[in-house]
Amino acid sequence: MRKTALLCRASLIASAFVGFTAMPAHAQDAADTAEAESGEIIVTARRREETLVDVPIAITALSGDQLANQGAIDITALAEQVPNVTLEASRGTNSTLSAFIRGIGQQDPVSGFEQGVGIYLDDVYLNRPQAAVLDIYDVERIEVLRGPQGSLYGRNTVGGAVKYVTKRLPNDFRLQLRGTYGSYNQLDGVVTASAPLDSAGVVRVGGSFARLTRDGFGTNLTTGAENYDKNVYAARGTIEVHGTDFFARLSGDWVHDKSSARGGHRLIPSLLSAAPVLSNVYDTRGGLTTPAQDVEGWGVSLFLEAKPSEALTFRSITSYREDDSATPIDFDALPAVDVDVPGYYINNQFSQEVQLLVDSGRFHGLVGFYYLKASALTQFDVRLWNNAVFPGLTAFTEADIGTETAAGFADMTFDITDQLSLSLGGRYTWDERSGRILRQNYLGGSPAFGGTATLFGTPSTNFRGKADFTKFTPKATLSFQPNGDTTIYASYSQGFKGGGFDPRGVGTSAPTTNVSGIPSDAEVAAFLTFRPEKVNSYEIGYKANLFDRRVYLAAAGFYMDYTDVQIPGSVACTSKVVVAGVVTQVPTFCGVVSNAGKARMQGFELETRAKLVDTDSGTLTLSGSLGYIDAKFTKYVTNIAGTPTDVAANRKIQNTPAWSGNVALDYTMALGEGKLSLGGGMSFKSKTYQFEVPNPYIDQPAYQLFDASVVYHAPNRAWSLGVYGKNLTNERYKTSGYTFMAANAITGAVTQPFVAALGREGVLTAFYGNPRQVYVTATVNF
Repeated sequence: MRKTALLCRASLIASAFVGFTAMPAHAQDAADTAEAESGEIIVTARRREETLVDVPIAITALSGDQLANQGAIDITALAEQVPNVTLEASRGTNSTLSAFIRGIGQQDPVSGFEQGVGIYLDDVYLNRPQAAVLDIYDVERIEVLRGPQGSLYGRNTVGGAVKYVTKRLPNDFRLQLRGTYGSYNQLDGVVTASAPLDSAGVVRVGGSFARLTRDGFGTNLTTGAENYDKNVYAARGTIEVHGTDFFARLSGDWVHDKSSARGGHRLIPSLLSAAPVLSNVYDTRGGLTTPAQDVEGWGVSLFLEAKPSEALTFRSITSYREDDSATPIDFDALPAVDVDVPGYYINNQFSQEVQLLVDSGRFHGLVGFYYLKASALTQFDVRLWNNAVFPGLTAFTEADIGTETAAGFADMTFDITDQLSLSLGGRYTWDERSGRILRQNYLGGSPAFGGTATLFGTPSTNFRGKADFTKFTPKATLSFQPNGDTTIYASYSQGFKGGGFDPRGVGTSAPTTNVSGIPSDAEVAAFLTFRPEKVNSYEIGYKANLFDRRVYLAAAGFYMDYTDVQIPGSVACTSKVVVAGVVTQVPTFCGVVSNAGKARMQGFELETRAKLVDTDSGTLTLSGSLGYIDAKFTKYVTNIAGTPTDVAANRKIQNTPAWSGNVALDYTMALGEGKLSLGGGMSFKSKTYQFEVPNPYIDQPAYQLFDASVVYHAPNRAWSLGVYGKNLTNERYKTSGYTFMAANAITGAVTQPFVAALGREGVLTAFYGNPRQVYVTATVNF
């Protein structure tokens, strides 16, 4: 009912504008025209259309055609091409995104923790990472902006932003059928259609439906279910109004991921049952099957743009989104209920943004206002049923975190001369976070997950509270264009990530002055609250089209000062509960979040695309990127035996390899009346630390991935046929993991012989990237 009501309201708004705008339609939007004429991708990194060379930001943009020719499947494929970027499916999931840019990000999907990289779908910010691993279809381009984007994009774009831009509808009937078959019985189908509803093309409708399936790379040897399989339904629908000086788009999207739960691979034999390490890294033994893995998300948005004059543009972006996830996470990856965590994630958000753009002579400006109201509910059990002292022990957590934020922003560019420009921008944000956190122990499964267990003691956390944060984030850029094909720039920018409450925090563990040992409400609030984090970034860059535009070159160097770093984590611990009037220490799983860190990141990025050969017989193109980042903590305070201790020398920036890059060759030639493209490439990353504490078992050494493709396009792009190979050397590489093993508190070195810190079997499990895949894709256009 709620979906229907929202769609009806949005439809009425769009219909109202149809009546006012029954004017001749544009034959083609400006972005399409510019790209067709210049051969360059037009981007909107500064909320206005510019070429890659002109925009003074470190940005990578890949067009839909480029992504299709490479056989890119989902948004994580960009991490192989964009320097200093990590994009991957989060631990134990297929569709929750972990994103890092220049050392800043977030891999913990629990409510209360904010992202460090903003993900945008058609200019709508996705507030939560669930269902954010977007499959690539019906896409115009994807932009990756590196560095803080606080002035134009706001909170939680501390590391950067990823913008997924879908295609606008053409002014004629289009029908596209795309099918893929490949390794592991991959079978994908996408149908896309659009048509104008009137002879002038003022009103246009279109939609896409995708069915994406694949067998698992491995098997759950306990349940018999597939592991690392894919079973996704997705759809998008659009109604557009194209007026002479007006454009409106009402769009909706839906995804339902019914893939099996992704189980981890144990890296050590189990300590209690002595189960050996499995030979296939994609196999698992986890016995947790409830709740059934299920992820569903949907959203609607209304984009309005009016141009009352050549100098003025008004925009409005309205959106509502929600997603629900159920997931059984078996930390120990064994049949026994040793460390099992069934969980629910339920999120919704409403956002409204308005913009006024001015483009008059030497002045280009934008002012706007943004509002977001969001709710994120997380529920999970931590089942430690193997516990020798408290058999059947379950720690239940329910964290309901609300966000209400508003911001005013402006960005002004003045062309001092024909070659020199100064841009000044800023954003003031009001941020209110509310939290309701309950942690309660049971003997047996909690009622939230169908259990009939009885309460065990008093709650270890029963918190309600609010916190307000405000922040001004400025940006300044000086750019120089010695000619129309070169930009040199220097910039300063600031970003911040919102504060909040630790959703896994154990309130009774708060420091207290009470003689009873039970902290007061104020002490619990102070213990669970963490502050926003901030980054100051300094960047210089050079971009150019060289040698009669045969070579594109972009270089950037940056220095980032990162303060009040939020370091979320979870560790084995004990919580104080009152059982029969007696304060009792109960083993459990605790959140540990603090603003304990300061960090410094510095490095550079190079990107190029060069036509080495360009003749009537064919074109040979070399493309590549190289990223280097020297990222380290300068302060990392943790509590060791009751004493605050700086362990920065023994901590690493997670998910941030020092070196990353790629190189690729593509040869395109005429074949018959069509075009044949042959491509091959290699991407690489140096050693990657999965967490701040180094761990030789789950950290990933340096590795390379090799890909290749052969694609034929028929005349007038009537059809195409492509063969793609990914990870051709069948490299096994870890993308994430879990560890709950006893370790040295300062160095992080895992205790030998192994000692379990949580549960009795020992938790040291890893998740891996995709193995070698070969697939064929056929596309037909009508």
